[in-house]
Amino acid sequence: MSLPVDLRDALARAALIPRLLITSDFDGTLAPIVNNPADARPLRDAAKALVALSELPGVSTALISGRALEVLRELSGMPAAVHLVGSHGAEFDSGFAHPIDRALLDTITDALQAIAASRPGVTVELKPASVALHVRNAEAADAEAALDQARTASRAWDAQLTEGKAVLEFAVITTDKGEAIEILRDEHEASAVIYFGDDVTDEKAFRRLGDGDIGVKVGPGETLAAYRVDEPEDVAAALKYLLDRRSAN
Repeated sequence: MSLPVDLRDALARAALIPRLLITSDFDGTLAPIVNNPADARPLRDAAKALVALSELPGVSTALISGRALEVLRELSGMPAAVHLVGSHGAEFDSGFAHPIDRALLDTITDALQAIAASRPGVTVELKPASVALHVRNAEAADAEAALDQARTASRAWDAQLTEGKAVLEFAVITTDKGEAIEILRDEHEASAVIYFGDDVTDEKAFRRLGDGDIGVKVGPGETLAAYRVDEPEDVAAALKYLLDRRSAN
Protein backbone atom coordinates (compact mmCIF):
# COMPACT_ATOMS: atom_id res chain seq x y z
CA MET A 1 0.00 0.00 0.00
CA SER A 2 1.43 3.36 -1.06
CA LEU A 3 1.63 6.17 1.49
CA PRO A 4 1.59 9.87 0.49
CA VAL A 5 5.14 11.01 -0.29
CA ASP A 6 5.02 13.88 2.20
CA LEU A 7 3.97 11.51 4.99
CA ARG A 8 6.69 9.01 4.11
CA ASP A 9 9.27 11.78 4.27
CA ALA A 10 7.95 13.00 7.64
CA LEU A 11 7.96 9.49 9.10
CA ALA A 12 11.48 8.90 7.83
CA ARG A 13 12.65 12.03 9.65
CA ALA A 14 10.76 11.02 12.80
CA ALA A 15 12.46 7.63 12.77
CA LEU A 16 15.75 9.39 13.49
CA ILE A 17 14.53 11.20 16.61
CA PRO A 18 16.17 9.86 19.79
CA ARG A 19 13.01 9.75 21.93
CA LEU A 20 9.77 9.23 19.99
CA LEU A 21 6.17 8.87 21.22
CA ILE A 22 3.79 7.13 18.79
CA THR A 23 0.11 7.49 19.66
CA SER A 24 -3.16 6.60 18.01
CA ASP A 25 -6.89 6.51 18.41
CA PHE A 26 -8.46 3.03 18.31
CA ASP A 27 -11.82 2.91 16.48
CA GLY A 28 -11.58 4.00 12.86
CA THR A 29 -7.82 4.26 13.09
CA LEU A 30 -6.10 1.13 14.40
CA ALA A 31 -9.38 -0.81 14.12
CA PRO A 32 -11.99 -0.47 11.34
CA ILE A 33 -15.40 0.96 12.27
CA VAL A 34 -17.97 -1.82 12.80
CA ASN A 35 -21.72 -1.78 13.41
CA ASN A 36 -21.42 -3.44 16.82
CA PRO A 37 -18.79 -1.57 18.91
CA ALA A 38 -18.06 -4.74 20.89
CA ASP A 39 -16.82 -6.42 17.69
CA ALA A 40 -14.04 -3.89 17.04
CA ARG A 41 -10.54 -5.36 16.84
CA PRO A 42 -7.25 -3.84 15.65
CA LEU A 43 -5.94 -4.78 12.24
CA ARG A 44 -3.40 -7.56 12.69
CA ASP A 45 -0.62 -5.74 10.84
CA ALA A 46 -1.26 -2.48 12.68
CA ALA A 47 -1.23 -4.14 16.10
CA LYS A 48 1.90 -6.15 15.28
CA ALA A 49 3.78 -3.05 14.12
CA LEU A 50 2.72 -0.95 17.11
CA VAL A 51 3.85 -3.62 19.56
CA ALA A 52 7.15 -4.04 17.73
CA LEU A 53 7.73 -0.28 17.82
CA SER A 54 7.10 -0.26 21.57
CA GLU A 55 9.99 -2.69 22.00
CA LEU A 56 12.55 -0.50 20.22
CA PRO A 57 14.98 1.69 22.20
CA GLY A 58 13.83 5.28 22.60
CA VAL A 59 10.26 4.57 21.43
CA SER A 60 7.08 4.77 23.51
CA THR A 61 3.62 3.91 22.17
CA ALA A 62 0.06 4.54 23.34
CA LEU A 63 -3.58 4.20 22.35
CA ILE A 64 -5.79 7.14 23.36
CA SER A 65 -9.44 6.20 22.91
CA GLY A 66 -12.95 7.25 23.80
CA ARG A 67 -13.48 3.73 25.10
CA ALA A 68 -13.48 3.02 28.80
CA LEU A 69 -9.99 1.89 29.79
CA GLU A 70 -10.95 -1.69 30.65
CA VAL A 71 -12.90 -2.05 27.40
CA LEU A 72 -9.98 -0.65 25.43
CA ARG A 73 -7.63 -3.11 27.12
CA GLU A 74 -9.92 -6.04 26.25
CA LEU A 75 -10.66 -5.09 22.64
CA SER A 76 -7.16 -3.95 21.69
CA GLY A 77 -5.40 -6.97 23.17
CA MET A 78 -2.33 -4.81 23.67
CA PRO A 79 0.50 -5.87 26.00
CA ALA A 80 1.67 -3.68 28.87
CA ALA A 81 4.39 -2.20 26.64
CA VAL A 82 1.70 -0.21 24.82
CA HIS A 83 0.24 2.43 27.13
CA LEU A 84 -3.57 2.74 27.15
CA VAL A 85 -5.58 5.87 27.93
CA GLY A 86 -9.38 5.66 27.94
CA SER A 87 -12.36 8.04 28.13
CA HIS A 88 -11.06 10.46 25.49
CA GLY A 89 -7.79 10.98 27.30
CA ALA A 90 -9.10 11.29 30.86
CA GLU A 91 -8.67 7.73 32.17
CA PHE A 92 -5.20 6.43 32.99
CA ASP A 93 -4.10 3.30 34.84
CA SER A 94 -3.66 5.51 37.89
CA GLY A 95 -7.27 6.72 37.68
CA PHE A 96 -9.08 9.74 36.27
CA ALA A 97 -7.37 13.07 35.76
CA HIS A 98 -10.45 14.92 37.13
CA PRO A 99 -13.22 14.14 39.69
CA ILE A 100 -16.42 12.43 38.49
CA ASP A 101 -19.91 13.84 39.19
CA ARG A 102 -21.68 10.52 39.67
CA ALA A 103 -25.12 12.03 40.39
CA LEU A 104 -25.05 13.87 37.07
CA LEU A 105 -23.82 10.70 35.35
CA ASP A 106 -26.88 8.83 36.65
CA THR A 107 -29.21 11.62 35.49
CA ILE A 108 -27.78 11.57 31.97
CA THR A 109 -27.88 7.77 31.82
CA ASP A 110 -31.57 7.66 32.75
CA ALA A 111 -32.46 10.30 30.17
CA LEU A 112 -30.57 8.64 27.31
CA GLN A 113 -31.95 5.21 28.13
CA ALA A 114 -35.47 6.66 27.98
CA ILE A 115 -34.71 8.16 24.56
CA ALA A 116 -33.29 4.88 23.24
CA ALA A 117 -36.09 2.71 24.63
CA SER A 118 -38.61 3.68 21.96
CA ARG A 119 -36.24 3.83 18.98
CA PRO A 120 -34.96 0.53 17.50
CA GLY A 121 -31.25 0.52 16.80
CA VAL A 122 -30.50 3.39 19.19
CA THR A 123 -28.29 2.20 22.04
CA VAL A 124 -26.69 3.63 25.16
CA GLU A 125 -23.11 2.88 26.16
CA LEU A 126 -22.21 3.40 29.80
CA LYS A 127 -18.66 4.40 30.67
CA PRO A 128 -17.02 5.26 34.00
CA ALA A 129 -17.25 9.02 33.43
CA SER A 130 -19.55 9.46 30.44
CA VAL A 131 -22.57 8.11 28.59
CA ALA A 132 -22.77 7.69 24.81
CA LEU A 133 -25.85 7.55 22.61
CA HIS A 134 -25.17 5.46 19.47
CA VAL A 135 -27.42 5.70 16.40
CA ARG A 136 -25.34 3.89 13.76
CA ASN A 137 -27.76 0.95 13.59
CA ALA A 138 -30.99 2.99 13.66
CA GLU A 139 -33.17 4.09 10.76
CA ALA A 140 -32.40 7.64 9.65
CA ALA A 141 -35.57 9.15 11.14
CA ASP A 142 -35.12 7.45 14.49
CA ALA A 143 -31.44 8.37 14.58
CA GLU A 144 -32.04 12.06 13.93
CA ALA A 145 -34.93 12.23 16.40
CA ALA A 146 -32.87 10.57 19.13
CA LEU A 147 -29.95 12.93 18.57
CA ASP A 148 -32.26 15.96 18.64
CA GLN A 149 -33.87 14.79 21.89
CA ALA A 150 -30.49 14.23 23.50
CA ARG A 151 -29.19 17.66 22.46
CA THR A 152 -32.32 19.29 23.87
CA ALA A 153 -32.07 17.41 27.15
CA SER A 154 -28.39 18.25 27.49
CA ARG A 155 -29.15 21.94 27.91
CA ALA A 156 -29.98 21.15 31.52
CA TRP A 157 -26.75 19.23 32.13
CA ASP A 158 -23.37 20.63 33.08
CA ALA A 159 -21.69 18.02 30.89
CA GLN A 160 -19.15 18.07 28.08
CA LEU A 161 -20.82 17.12 24.80
CA THR A 162 -18.76 15.45 22.09
CA GLU A 163 -20.29 14.70 18.69
CA GLY A 164 -18.69 11.83 16.80
CA LYS A 165 -19.61 9.54 13.94
CA ALA A 166 -23.25 8.52 14.64
CA VAL A 167 -22.75 9.13 18.36
CA LEU A 168 -23.24 11.79 21.00
CA GLU A 169 -21.23 11.43 24.17
CA PHE A 170 -21.83 13.31 27.42
CA ALA A 171 -18.91 13.41 29.85
CA VAL A 172 -19.13 14.58 33.47
CA ILE A 173 -15.40 15.29 33.49
CA THR A 174 -13.15 17.33 31.24
CA THR A 175 -11.87 15.14 28.40
CA ASP A 176 -9.04 16.13 26.11
CA LYS A 177 -6.87 13.76 24.07
CA GLY A 178 -4.41 16.60 23.62
CA GLU A 179 -3.97 16.83 27.37
CA ALA A 180 -3.29 13.10 27.47
CA ILE A 181 -0.62 13.49 24.81
CA GLU A 182 1.09 16.20 26.84
CA ILE A 183 1.03 14.01 29.96
CA LEU A 184 2.57 11.12 28.01
CA ARG A 185 5.08 13.40 26.29
CA ASP A 186 6.34 14.63 29.66
CA GLU A 187 6.31 11.19 31.22
CA HIS A 188 8.42 9.69 28.45
CA GLU A 189 10.51 12.81 27.76
CA ALA A 190 9.62 12.53 24.08
CA SER A 191 11.27 14.87 21.60
CA ALA A 192 8.44 14.37 19.10
CA VAL A 193 4.96 12.85 18.93
CA ILE A 194 3.12 11.06 16.13
CA TYR A 195 -0.67 10.83 16.41
CA PHE A 196 -3.19 9.03 14.17
CA GLY A 197 -6.90 9.90 14.52
CA ASP A 198 -10.11 9.84 12.51
CA ASP A 199 -12.85 11.62 14.48
CA VAL A 200 -13.70 15.08 15.79
CA THR A 201 -12.39 14.18 19.25
CA ASP A 202 -8.96 13.69 17.72
CA GLU A 203 -8.82 17.33 16.68
CA LYS A 204 -8.00 18.20 20.31
CA ALA A 205 -4.93 16.03 19.95
CA PHE A 206 -3.93 17.53 16.61
CA ARG A 207 -4.32 21.01 18.11
CA ARG A 208 -1.67 20.26 20.75
CA LEU A 209 0.96 19.05 18.28
CA GLY A 210 3.89 21.36 17.66
CA ASP A 211 6.97 21.68 15.48
CA GLY A 212 8.50 18.29 14.79
CA ASP A 213 5.30 16.42 15.68
CA ILE A 214 3.22 14.55 13.10
CA GLY A 215 -0.58 14.51 13.01
CA VAL A 216 -2.27 12.10 10.60
CA LYS A 217 -5.99 12.35 9.85
CA VAL A 218 -7.61 9.08 8.79
CA GLY A 219 -10.48 9.53 6.34
CA PRO A 220 -12.38 12.61 5.11
CA GLY A 221 -13.35 15.79 6.92
CA GLU A 222 -11.79 19.06 7.99
CA THR A 223 -8.74 18.67 10.18
CA LEU A 224 -5.85 20.41 11.86
CA ALA A 225 -3.58 17.47 11.02
CA ALA A 226 -0.83 18.16 8.51
CA TYR A 227 -1.11 14.74 6.88
CA ARG A 228 -3.95 12.49 5.73
CA VAL A 229 -4.55 8.84 4.80
CA ASP A 230 -7.74 7.12 3.67
CA GLU A 231 -8.35 4.17 5.99
CA PRO A 232 -7.05 2.04 8.87
CA GLU A 233 -5.08 -0.13 6.44
CA ASP A 234 -3.02 2.98 5.67
CA VAL A 235 -2.31 3.41 9.38
CA ALA A 236 -0.98 -0.16 9.44
CA ALA A 237 1.22 0.66 6.45
CA ALA A 238 2.50 3.84 8.11
CA LEU A 239 3.36 2.00 11.33
CA LYS A 240 5.14 -0.74 9.38
CA TYR A 241 7.10 1.85 7.38
CA LEU A 242 8.08 3.63 10.59
CA LEU A 243 9.10 0.33 12.16
CA ASP A 244 11.31 -0.55 9.21
CA ARG A 245 13.02 2.84 9.17
CA ARG A 246 13.52 2.93 12.93
CA SER A 247 14.88 -0.62 13.03
CA ALA A 248 17.39 0.20 10.29
CA ASN A 249 18.95 3.07 12.29
